[in-house]
Amino acid sequence: MEEKAVIRALAALAQSARLQVFRALVVAGPEGLTPGALGDALGLPASTLSFHLKELTQAGLVTPERSGRNLIYRAGFERMQGLLTYLTDNCCAGAPCPPKATSAALCCPPPHPSLNKEP
Repeated sequence: MEEKAVIRALAALAQSARLQVFRALVVAGPEGLTPGALGDALGLPASTLSFHLKELTQAGLVTPERSGRNLIYRAGFERMQGLLTYLTDNCCAGAPCPPKATSAALCCPPPHPSLNKEP
């Protein structure tokens, strides 16, 4: 994932309502949600929700799809995974992370000794 795309995605998520919208779409899964269902669930007015959905869509974190007369919004799971991969890439001090590393303890190197010295 390109650095510019990472910055745009992080900027889009760095706002409370947009983060709530994105998380609601992640929870909804592949079925997605209509703007009406999202607005009702989050208590957001239609115009405010529309603005936030536009920002998330432009960042590639949300994809709209027309289904009859409705729009269905879905989380962009590939983009989300790309963002997570970018953020955790090289977390093992530049070495490839072990397969199936599911926690920081498995992936992250031990702290540098100089960071543990008391003042």
